[in-house]
Amino acid sequence: MTVLLWAAGVLFAGAALLALYRIVRGPSLLDRMIASDVLLTTLLLVVGAEMVINHHARSIPMMLVLAAVAIFATVAVARYVSKQDRSEREGAGDGGGEEREE
Repeated sequence: MTVLLWAAGVLFAGAALLALYRIVRGPSLLDRMIASDVLLTTLLLVVGAEMVINHHARSIPMMLVLAAVAIFATVAVARYVSKQDRSEREGAGDGGGEEREE
């Protein structure tokens, strides 16, 4: 049983480190947001595994808060990126194709 716990811990730590690497390196905001979702999901899995190992359910409220933070952050970033993308498309259409009258 101990070997299984160590293996799970190493896998969780590896997933968290890879997600942190992607958060730092980017290259885009959406890549960073997906990596932060992966990191929060990994944290949720760690808390869930701890609950199973110690036979309790006291951490469920913390898991709900973490899941809510992940959802709201993803929605906020998606709205920001869609507004930014929309303004870039509108700005590109204004100055690019001016017609000259002779």
